[in-house]
Amino acid sequence: MIPGPRNLLTDVPGLLVGNASDPRLKSGVTVVLGEEPMVAGVHVMGGAPGTRETDLLAPDRLVDTVDALVLSGGSAFGLDAASGVADSLRTMGRGFAAGPTRVPIVPAAILFDLLNGGDKDWPKNPYRALGAQALDTVSTDFALGTSGAGTGATTATLKGGLGSASIRIESGITVAALAAVNALGSATVGDGAHFWAAPWEEMNEFGGLGAATTYPKDPPATKRSPAQNTTLAIVATDAPLTKADCTRLATAAHDGMARALVPSHTPFDGDLVFTLSTGRSRATADPILLGHAAATCLARAIARGVYLASEEPGDLLPTWSTKYG
Repeated sequence: MIPGPRNLLTDVPGLLVGNASDPRLKSGVTVVLGEEPMVAGVHVMGGAPGTRETDLLAPDRLVDTVDALVLSGGSAFGLDAASGVADSLRTMGRGFAAGPTRVPIVPAAILFDLLNGGDKDWPKNPYRALGAQALDTVSTDFALGTSGAGTGATTATLKGGLGSASIRIESGITVAALAAVNALGSATVGDGAHFWAAPWEEMNEFGGLGAATTYPKDPPATKRSPAQNTTLAIVATDAPLTKADCTRLATAAHDGMARALVPSHTPFDGDLVFTLSTGRSRATADPILLGHAAATCLARAIARGVYLASEEPGDLLPTWSTKYG
């Protein structure tokens, strides 16, 4: 298994990603758009999620496909980003056919970045406009680190960020992951520079330091406040999957989150994984191999999000490169 040519979510054919960021706000939005409607699933393991339209993704629900997914900062305010995306998609004629009208299906999830040092004294909720702006920028190439939904993200010890990674398995199927890393816990081991995800690193994509040689026995570091968290992820593949398959793949992908963040899935995180299937590959999909690839990609994406974060005025935490680079 090797990474795709971009090492991004968009190595899965049929996907586009757009970011919008507000440096003064220290927050942003990431949109994943399908060139065609996509089969999707979701699995939530954190105790404090904030979501929109995730009930539709259950295998027994009516709607089979989605038009886009949205990841946003802003806590509950950030859910309005999906409205901006849905408005724009409607003008494009996208959405579920309901008589003569179209209703875009845009599930979304948010992370909490309201206490990260940015100016949150807005007169009007900015996230609807940020959602529309992110949709306007969708492309096969997009920025990582301090960008999109990862703009204001933090971990226990370092700035977080937006990360992505991909892998191509022997059958020719591509699996990829995108993560906005805003965890209660830490992506690095103890006080050192080594990433928990190091055993799964490809091509020195987050520093090439390898695994740590010692591991702390003391309880891991966490944020001082338990109300500033959540890691959001999207796993995508071109394998032809049903909604039930997507739900199972999202569940398996959570292993990657646990490999890359310690602790993860706490009562104070809203940790969740969306899964998307474009169905463009006709290769036979081994569900065990797909699950392994999804977890591996997600662990790598999380580490890359932290590794690629950039220093900005007013930061409350250092970046990995500032502290260890």
